[in-house]
Amino acid sequence: MTIREELENNEFRSLSEYAAFSRNSKGRDREESACDIRTCYQRDRDRIIHCKAFRRLKHKTQVFLAPAGDHYRTRLTHTLEVSQIARTIAKALRLNEELTEAIALGHDLGHTPFGHAGEAALNKVCQEGFSHFEQSIRVVELLEKKGQGLNLTWEVRDGIINHRTSGNPATLEGKIVRLSDKIAYINHDIDDAIRGKILREEDIPDTYTNVLGHSKQERLNTMIYDIVNHSRYQPDILMSEEISQAMKDLRQFMFERVYSNPLAKGEEYKAKRMLASLYGHYLENLSEMPGEYRMLIEKKNQKAERVVCDYIAGMSDQYSVRKFEELFVPSFWKM
Repeated sequence: MTIREELENNEFRSLSEYAAFSRNSKGRDREESACDIRTCYQRDRDRIIHCKAFRRLKHKTQVFLAPAGDHYRTRLTHTLEVSQIARTIAKALRLNEELTEAIALGHDLGHTPFGHAGEAALNKVCQEGFSHFEQSIRVVELLEKKGQGLNLTWEVRDGIINHRTSGNPATLEGKIVRLSDKIAYINHDIDDAIRGKILREEDIPDTYTNVLGHSKQERLNTMIYDIVNHSRYQPDILMSEEISQAMKDLRQFMFERVYSNPLAKGEEYKAKRMLASLYGHYLENLSEMPGEYRMLIEKKNQKAERVVCDYIAGMSDQYSVRKFEELFVPSFWKM
């Protein structure tokens, strides 16, 4: 018996009856030999961590564009916080922690430079539209490994595409990530807004803090405990009506006070114009894109508009600025 088989047997002994068992996975699009050491979901987690798109998250905006401090969240630190929250909940509910972690680590792989501003810019200029959750699936199914994709399991891909608010993940592990994403960004965005002097803790209405807590730690504990306590022995991931409503209201408060605040978002129009300019340029000059993207058009029959989005969405904040400067900002003449 291999180590993987022992781990799969242990899942049946230790996990909840509602867990997604590794041995029961619907599998991959391309059949592969099983690993002797790792379960299928462990392999997916490792593939995501080692892929290029994951590494680029460290230089992509979460909320604050080009913050001047080292402690503001990036898309990568957000992803790690989502993973930590989701794993805590999954472990407490005796669900599959490896599947939960893989979904969490992969859920934002398709995000653009400059966060949702970049997403909005590409969605506006591309006739087919653009959304980061669909792009995340495109990354793992096609773009990574030079057009081969990561060949992840069906359950991980389902969790990634359904992490959005309107999504409906097929597994409880996916449902945990969907909620953990919101829990993470609401709380760390408050923390960053306070650090950036856009918000003070006392500015948050008592209507929310009296229910959820008066600090990041208190709010995290309240939300996580509520999910665990209401989901134990249940075939669903649940929150109480009181906590769920307070969380929704706090999220709306953040949209009004932070996500549309000119101090945090004042530079977004520049980022949008820059990415729109890059899109127009590369659509007219496909040969200037790297070969791995041109190959998608020439050999994979992908539409040019979509591949230009692929290239721009994959850029880090710094790389997109550098390419814009190379293309549109005159250089001083040198002898």
